[in-house]
Amino acid sequence: MSEITYVRGDATAPQGKGVKLIVHVCNDLGGWGKGFVLALSRRWPEPEAAYRRWHRERAGNDFALGAAQFVQVGPYLWVVNMVGQRGMRTGSKGVPVRYEAIDTALGAVAARAGELGASVHMPRIGCGLAGGTWSRIEPLIERRLISAGLSVTVYDHD
Repeated sequence: MSEITYVRGDATAPQGKGVKLIVHVCNDLGGWGKGFVLALSRRWPEPEAAYRRWHRERAGNDFALGAAQFVQVGPYLWVVNMVGQRGMRTGSKGVPVRYEAIDTALGAVAARAGELGASVHMPRIGCGLAGGTWSRIEPLIERRLISAGLSVTVYDHD
């Protein structure tokens, strides 16, 4: 079984050849404006536009915790908007991260990556503004992606 590869660098410029999925976590409120999404928006307008449309039209689609939206931004490159946090602020109900939602969304990522023959690239998802801990996220990635034989690279930005 392979393992997660950790590198220093920018997850919006994934390394390697072939089809790549850039995975990140979004909130369930339709908010896009802090954290890793800013780096995505600097590079491509499509992920933000698709996410906002997905949220706006949620009455008629699958937008919810645990859902994953696949947005093609290049011939061999996709951004995956995973709804994995409830709200945006840490408060009386704790941190926004929802590990079970990230786990569910990673299942969809594993299926699509398998279909596309893609590698998976990400920052330390769920650990920034969502308030999660890597010690809880890493096993989800190992169970959903690594055990499916997928190549996963995690980027720590300088």
